[in-house]
Amino acid sequence: TFGSFNNTMKYNPEVYALWARILLAVPKSKLVLKWRTFNDPEFCNAVRKIFEQHGVESESLELRGPSFHINMLDEYKDIDIALDPFPFTGGLTSCEALYMGVPVITMPQERVVSRQTYAFLSSIGCPELVANSQTEYLEIAKILANSPEKLIKYRHTLRDQMTNSSLMKPKEFTKQLEAKMIEIFNKVA
Repeated sequence: TFGSFNNTMKYNPEVYALWARILLAVPKSKLVLKWRTFNDPEFCNAVRKIFEQHGVESESLELRGPSFHINMLDEYKDIDIALDPFPFTGGLTSCEALYMGVPVITMPQERVVSRQTYAFLSSIGCPELVANSQTEYLEIAKILANSPEKLIKYRHTLRDQMTNSSLMKPKEFTKQLEAKMIEIFNKVA
C-alpha cells in the first residue's frame, strides 16, 4: 500500500501521472491519500477521474479525510511506502511518516521546497529512497513493493535512525549550523 498524507495543493498533473504509473506497475497495489480536502465529494470524484484517465481503477484509491492528529499517525500502520509529491515535497509529513517507520520516496529538484525530504533522508542515512528522475522514482517504488523484508526492516529501524540523527538533536544541529555560518562569514569577511 502506497500513501501520501500531504496537502493536496502539492499534487499536480506530473505527480498524479507518476503515481498512476506506480500503481499500474505494481499489481494489486493501492494508494491511500489523506488530507482534509478529501471531505469534499466533488474533489474526490475529480481525483478519481484523474487516476482513471491514467488507467487506474477507482478501487485502487482510498481517499481519506481529516482526523485527530493521534489518529492520523496511527493510520501510518496502513501504509507500506510513502510517496512524496514534487516539486513541493513534504516537511512535517515526511518526518512523521519516517518516524512511524514508513519509508518515503522523494525526488529532489533545484528549489529548497523540493529538497526537504531529501535533507531528512540524508540525515538518517537513507539515500536509497532518493530518486534523480521519475524513472528512478518508479523503480525505487517497484523494488520496495517487491521487498517485504526491506519494508519490515524500515518499519522497525526508521524511528531509531531518526532519533539518533541530527534531526532530533537540536543542540548538536545548532552547534553545527553555527560553526558552518561562522566558517562562511570568515570566508566572505
